Amino acid sequence: MRLPGRITTVVTEVALIAAVLSVMAVLTGCGGTPEDTATTEPTATSATSVGPSTSSPPATSQTSATTATSPPSTLVEAGYRATTVITGLRVPWEMRFLPDGRLLITEREGRLVLADVTTGVTTEVGRIDVAARGEAGLMGLALDPAFPETPTLYMTYTYSDGSTDYNRVSRFELIDLPSSSPRLGRETVLVDDISAGPIHDGSRVAFGPNGHLWVTMGDAGDGTRAQRKDSLSGKVLRMTSEGLPSADNPFLDLPYPFSLIYSWGHRNPQGLAFHPQTGAAYITEHGPSDNDEVNRLQPGGNYGWPDLGGKAGRAGFVDPIVAWTPTIAPAGCLFYSGSVLPEMRGAFLFVTLKDSDLRVLVPTDVGDFRAVAEERILFDNRFGRLRAITQGPDGALYIATSNHDGRGRPGPLDDQIIRIDAAH
Repeated sequence: MRLPGRITTVVTEVALIAAVLSVMAVLTGCGGTPEDTATTEPTATSATSVGPSTSSPPATSQTSATTATSPPSTLVEAGYRATTVITGLRVPWEMRFLPDGRLLITEREGRLVLADVTTGVTTEVGRIDVAARGEAGLMGLALDPAFPETPTLYMTYTYSDGSTDYNRVSRFELIDLPSSSPRLGRETVLVDDISAGPIHDGSRVAFGPNGHLWVTMGDAGDGTRAQRKDSLSGKVLRMTSEGLPSADNPFLDLPYPFSLIYSWGHRNPQGLAFHPQTGAAYITEHGPSDNDEVNRLQPGGNYGWPDLGGKAGRAGFVDPIVAWTPTIAPAGCLFYSGSVLPEMRGAFLFVTLKDSDLRVLVPTDVGDFRAVAEERILFDNRFGRLRAITQGPDGALYIATSNHDGRGRPGPLDDQIIRIDAAH
């Protein structure tokens, strides 16, 4: 659905041909029916531990490989400037800026990369042994709220026990942070044995404004899991930094780890952000061939999958703020709070995989996002599939392409990190 607020651009004949090719490439993209044709899925499992493991050997190998990126390229469109700052990545999944301005990036195939967005130089911090099959692999990333005084990272990734794939939430030490080549240290497994699959695997990780650790999990290809409270799949989880349920979680009567559940009935949550004033959590979520959604999370809320989608208006279920049919595959999201792009302040921004653009949702009430006044579409089909977005310390936006994920058409510089600021 493209609302009247869309920003239109004049497209040259060459760009139009490229856009057509891009659309052909993503017709099988996330959020559409072809994604659901995968049939190899893990069986449903239940975690059996009574709490997080406090000691676990690292699942990493270390390297100090440093790579220089290609010279930056710039595109100006509709008053915005997009500049490529990092190239040569492989399916970047999440990005987090460190306090010193360097950018930490997870790649789905298992690498953790530290990038200097001013020079384009990237350094491999470590590799995690992941089961990178389909949509599974190394995914979400969060910094400890006390970072860098507490130099720890929180990540989700898919691993194999030799016969079955599972998802895991772990905390990692980051060693030698002030140096140009920090490295991953000891791993502590917080939540383990979460069902995984080559589709709908999740997973975003973020600390909310009250210090809770939030983790999104897809249904791993089995929609029935989303309606079961004995499965962590198809849920949004909320926990302490030690992997224990938050004190006011809605299902504390359930045995651990199911007491971690905050909301349920989710198909494939791909973005997670918190309102800067209310602290409320919001997710972007993929539908099947219809009803991609933006949802405002409620404690204990059931969001309907697989029984309902879109604005069904049925008692006992929570409707989305907005839904799209045909699907667009919304991914990483944030609330913009910078000064570089003042017209976006307070808006909900996200990138899309299938439609390959940047979306700006202007709320009817900036103080509490519950309805959309205007939708704007920027850089439509300019860079291919887009998976992650973050706001830099300079107030600019940084977006990551996902053209090596098996559904895109990677170019010689992909995958890329692109900075977006105002054109002067």
